[in-house]
Amino acid sequence: MVIKIGFVSRHEDESVKFVKTLVDHFRFNAELYIEPDLATQLGTKGTSVEEMESNEVDFIISVGGDGTILRTIHKMEDPIPILGINMGTIGFLVDLEPKDAINTIENLLVAFDVDKRSRLKVKLNDKLLPPATNEVTLITASPAKMIEFEILVDGSLMEDFRADGIIIATSTGSTAYAMSAGGPIVDPRVDAVVLVPMAPFKLSSRPWVMPGESFIEVNLKIPEKDALVVVDGQNMATISSKDRMIISRAEMPARFVKASRDGFYAKVKSKLA
Repeated sequence: MVIKIGFVSRHEDESVKFVKTLVDHFRFNAELYIEPDLATQLGTKGTSVEEMESNEVDFIISVGGDGTILRTIHKMEDPIPILGINMGTIGFLVDLEPKDAINTIENLLVAFDVDKRSRLKVKLNDKLLPPATNEVTLITASPAKMIEFEILVDGSLMEDFRADGIIIATSTGSTAYAMSAGGPIVDPRVDAVVLVPMAPFKLSSRPWVMPGESFIEVNLKIPEKDALVVVDGQNMATISSKDRMIISRAEMPARFVKASRDGFYAKVKSKLA
């Protein structure tokens, strides 16, 4: 049975050239699907990520950084496993260095394992925003203005925050924006949700780690102050004191191809050295 591989990439010369190298190498070993913009640059037929999902592509190779992976996941309802090839970023979602790519992919054509990562379901009133692989961020819509949040977990008041914003992250996203804001590093095998206040007014306002199955309700308390809801840095909406936002575990997880024998702790050490 011929394996099906999809390709997505940053639209930069270095990334596109590297995709071309991979496509030329594997065109006779696998059935290849290339996203339309990238395909145009390579002079070939394009296939959207949504079509890759419907065509049951076995895995997608993402050449770039974490942003490329997150944008790709956001386009799928039931995400296809992704293999991230790092093109000069410090991203935690990109496992593979270009020098190791061809040999690793050749091994993956024989067999590969998939790492499932929980995502966050984001419901704003009656509207579903895209699920978050890394985090949901609420930040002030007015620079230099604080927001007051009321946070309920499973119906119980957890805390009132006065802060520039809050980050609600998955274990996977604990090493992204949440870590930069002072949150803990969480092993992705831990079923947890991390809440990190951004520049809180009270010194006693600290990051929280909650069970992964928690239902988290976020309310704004000051009527005249709106906030922006940003999902994985990719999608944005506005929330006011009239709105109700519920965050819970998403039905469909994100999926990543296991390409490295090094574990999470080795990755943290190498990325943050």
